Amino acid sequence: MAIYKKPNRKIWTGRTSDQKLYLHEKVECTDIDKISASATQKTIALLGYACDTGVKRNQGRIGASAGPDAIRSQLGNMPNHMDEKSQILDCGTIECVDDDMEAAQNLLSQKVSKLLELHTFPILLGGGHDIAYGHYNGLLDHIEKDKTIGIINFDAHFDLRSNEKGNNSGTPFYQIAQDATAGKHNFKYLCLGIRKDANDRTLFETAIDFNVEFLRKKEFNMQHLDAVRQTIKDFIAGVDYIYTTIDLDGFSSAYAPGVSAASPMGFAPDIVLKSLWTIIRSNKMIGMDIAEMNPKYDRDHQTAKLAASLIQYVLHRI
Repeated sequence: MAIYKKPNRKIWTGRTSDQKLYLHEKVECTDIDKISASATQKTIALLGYACDTGVKRNQGRIGASAGPDAIRSQLGNMPNHMDEKSQILDCGTIECVDDDMEAAQNLLSQKVSKLLELHTFPILLGGGHDIAYGHYNGLLDHIEKDKTIGIINFDAHFDLRSNEKGNNSGTPFYQIAQDATAGKHNFKYLCLGIRKDANDRTLFETAIDFNVEFLRKKEFNMQHLDAVRQTIKDFIAGVDYIYTTIDLDGFSSAYAPGVSAASPMGFAPDIVLKSLWTIIRSNKMIGMDIAEMNPKYDRDHQTAKLAASLIQYVLHRI
């Protein structure tokens, strides 16, 4: 079972002004069903995914279900430099009930499709990385049948684990690939920041079998910026749309301690920001999410602030 919870205005707090200098003053809280069908192309819709059942099934540290509100609380106090015509809507949260992750993913998919029908740009707040399967299917349901969505995942992990024993936070892209094999769509997947110490041999073999493109963490840094940009541009050129997903556990724990699978060996924010700009400039991105925010293990809201900063960066550039 899953439920849709309407947004909570009380989460959006921070410094106050009479000029909407801060994002909490810019954000409007609204039920998805009450969004005007005439929303402009500059309307961004925030939607939470309060679920860590997939993390628990994947033997990770639970706590990511509290991730969406942790991100919102940090985002609200950030500066607002958006123009007056732009809108940010907090559209509430999909909540997983009784560990029914599949129901939460299905409901998430429906709401994402609805947001796209209303001409908004969805930014989803997780929640485990199982958010990706629901998000992707919502995008897929909306686009033209002859079009292709390319997935760009910032992550240390492929998340291509077999779901033979059930779905979890490590299986979303395997599930998407299996759906593609069944003829539902094409599977185009680029993973940035892959670490050999975070994926076993069979996962690399699976990636090769599915023709996954990837850059290892040693290649994904500012020293190799030109090559990283070219890899992203080449990938984008081969698809019609881009779905971007950022797994916070891909970052070094120096930047992101509050995640389900922390490691000091991850990447840094600077290369992610440069990569996001390359994606945004393509004008092909139709959805984005941030996954694995786990406030239970955060320090001084450091990870939540990182997630909020990434969102703030995107808000001011799309």
